Amino acid sequence: MADPIAPWPIVGRGTNRFPVRPLQQLLRARNHPVAVDGIFGPNTEAAVKAFQESAAVAADGIVGPQTWPKLVVQVKRGSTGDAVRGVQEVIKFHGLAGAGEAPPIEVDGIFGPKTDHFIRGFQTAVGTASDGIVGPITWRALVSGMLTG
Repeated sequence: MADPIAPWPIVGRGTNRFPVRPLQQLLRARNHPVAVDGIFGPNTEAAVKAFQESAAVAADGIVGPQTWPKLVVQVKRGSTGDAVRGVQEVIKFHGLAGAGEAPPIEVDGIFGPKTDHFIRGFQTAVGTASDGIVGPITWRALVSGMLTG
């Protein structure tokens, strides 16, 4: 059976569009503090290289299929912190928070009922288990831009 989830995106220096903000939040979650400004500049590149060295992947400063799986942090309802902010950045970017009856999701780093509700609906929409857990498969679906289609 073919994998229904889009491949990990390739993100590198000079990228100033999605998914740079969630990437920056994940770097922060992995103790590589960078500004979350949506611009993949020299500071983000340096943080990526430092993370890659610590994760034993090629330290080329490019975030692709070797780096993303080691960078993502599993989060679920009750989780807090920068990785949750990364999930919320994706939701906010796509403008899907608040579509319908739910109020918009704030990027507050708290995986509460609104974030859980969105993630479960997203998981159903992309054909994965709707368990509310943002693990590697859900992260890949989120950052690969599957919501933009």
